[in-house]
Amino acid sequence: MGIHYDYKSTKSAKLMEKQAKREKKLAEKKAKRLAKEGTKKEDSKVPALDASKPITLDFLTNPNKE
Repeated sequence: MGIHYDYKSTKSAKLMEKQAKREKKLAEKKAKRLAKEGTKKEDSKVPALDASKPITLDFLTNPNKE
């Protein structure tokens, strides 16, 4: 019977620990995701092709692109 008494008396503490652990895990995931998105946004600054210029074979095969 001692195990049941122990379970009830520590139930709230265990639930609070679980919730704290869950919140910590979510915060770490969010920080990791934000860090990943920040680097992705910086890399995506590659200039797009100009729609007014035609795409030529020379432009596609030129190894010394700008």
